[in-house]
Amino acid sequence: MKWATYISPATRAQRAGLIVDDRIFGLEQGVSLLGLLGDDGSALAAAGEKATRDPREVVAVEDVELCAPIPQPPSIRDSASFEAHLRAGFAAFRVPFDFDNWYQHPMVYFTNPHGLTGSGATIPAAAGSQWLDYELEVAAVVGRAGADVDVTEAEELIAGYCIFNDWSARDIQGHEVKFQVGPFKTKDWAMTTGPFLVTKDELEPFRKGNSFDLEMKAFVNGRQYSKGNLSDMYWSFAELVAYSSRGTWVKPGDLIASGTVGTGCILELSATNNPDEYPWLTAGDEVVLEVEGLGRLVNSLVEPPPVREWRRKSTSVTP
Repeated sequence: MKWATYISPATRAQRAGLIVDDRIFGLEQGVSLLGLLGDDGSALAAAGEKATRDPREVVAVEDVELCAPIPQPPSIRDSASFEAHLRAGFAAFRVPFDFDNWYQHPMVYFTNPHGLTGSGATIPAAAGSQWLDYELEVAAVVGRAGADVDVTEAEELIAGYCIFNDWSARDIQGHEVKFQVGPFKTKDWAMTTGPFLVTKDELEPFRKGNSFDLEMKAFVNGRQYSKGNLSDMYWSFAELVAYSSRGTWVKPGDLIASGTVGTGCILELSATNNPDEYPWLTAGDEVVLEVEGLGRLVNSLVEPPPVREWRRKSTSVTP
């Protein structure tokens, strides 16, 4: 099944619906995809049957405003599960990276659920940044809760998958990476996900190695920039879920992203090619991420908000 959260043309409120071909079969107002998670997928399956049998409205996908499939996830974790991206990225920043350590456990960090939007949204550029970038990723959506989950059982907690764009401000990242914590303002200004939540059974025919044989592409203003494959993940989604649950909980609706596929951002492309051929993003640029089986995630950048003073005026302090 493929699910969307969208703005109903009739009520102008968020509504969840099942995707059938190019149409959305809407559920009752007030029923959310997050509310249908929490079990083994039975509630989502029952809702799908009801949507096709007795939809509250049927609308064309192209005629509605899409939201993030899970508009307000309890948490968002992102990772770095593609070796090619890590090698190119840290080389671009001229920062050493301990790959022996990375091979021992996943590299995962929390990011900002309040910065999440869906396909079609306009994204204000990061205030104060001149090096704006996209990141081509896929996110797993946690379907039911678990703590200290064994890796052999972790995949049972996943409800489905969606495309994930982890927008990045690389000039800010150049400063933050030196702290060896975070990232913080590098990333938390914007993330987009969607266009749909695709249940995991839909991807079973594509299973390969640690992941799925899904071609991934990115386009900027209609020109193809990136091409990779989800099967290149070193750490699997099951491993990411299991590691994320170590000593704590993962909850229904949590997003756990793959990290950037190799060549899946301008940082890599400009470092390994002529930088003039891959300029940083600016307001007015359109970015399209495509992942086989998951759809197309389309967003445009707009002008950033003004830079506000964030630190107090300096005062004389005697240590």
